[in-house]
Amino acid sequence: MDNRPIGVFDSGLGGLTAVRALRRLLPSEDLIYFGDTSRVPYGGRSRETILKYARQDMRFLRSFDLKAILIACGTVSTTSLPTLQRENDLPMVGVVEPTCRRAVDMTANKKVGLIATLASVRSGVYEKTIAALDPEIQVYAKACPLFVPLVENGRFQPGDPVIEIVAREYLEEMRSTDMDTLILGCTHYPLLTDIIGRIMGPEVTLISAGEESAYELKRTLKAQELLADPSRSGDAAYYVSDRVEDFEKIAAWFLQEDLHHEANQIDIDRY
Repeated sequence: MDNRPIGVFDSGLGGLTAVRALRRLLPSEDLIYFGDTSRVPYGGRSRETILKYARQDMRFLRSFDLKAILIACGTVSTTSLPTLQRENDLPMVGVVEPTCRRAVDMTANKKVGLIATLASVRSGVYEKTIAALDPEIQVYAKACPLFVPLVENGRFQPGDPVIEIVAREYLEEMRSTDMDTLILGCTHYPLLTDIIGRIMGPEVTLISAGEESAYELKRTLKAQELLADPSRSGDAAYYVSDRVEDFEKIAAWFLQEDLHHEANQIDIDRY
């Protein structure tokens, strides 16, 4: 058993959807979450800038005595994960491989859609990972750059005219592909599940990157005998790089629970 905390980070607060899954799957684990809210979103940045930011995020989290890290950011997972794994000597899970495995298992007609940030789509990593698992699967990828800032600003409720228009603009074309599985390749996107599901139709299975990465981390910790004492109750600490006002309200959207933890603001440029 290992009661040290797990580190989780994302470009903003979308990674809290992965935290929600971890709290359900691993209730004994302590979590330390960092959301880089001063620089969100990462998806339109260059690979070099994304790696620079990810290294700073890692250095901050490693100031704690962690046993593992979950990169709850599709953009970092697709552009920087191999480099970060080489540079850090602890278990590290991203969102791509577990999400792709789930999509391959779920598709019946071998047509899989992907919506993600521009950087994730440009990387081609999802397509390469799925091709290695099943080369017969066709992948239809679409960048949705406005989803992250809209979600971060609370524009994700069904009936909100802004997000409804943007979502239809992004997704209507994808409906014509006859895909039966759609990867939500960014951890912000689960908050749009109702809207996306209604546009795509009930015959399309939605795969959450945050959910699948949480399952993968649980498998990793179990395999390496790093799970915490099951008799204990885990806690979570939250850190952001921008103002903490209204954090509890916004975080409650992602966690789908009332939050009674204040976030701590840190200067990420120190790391």
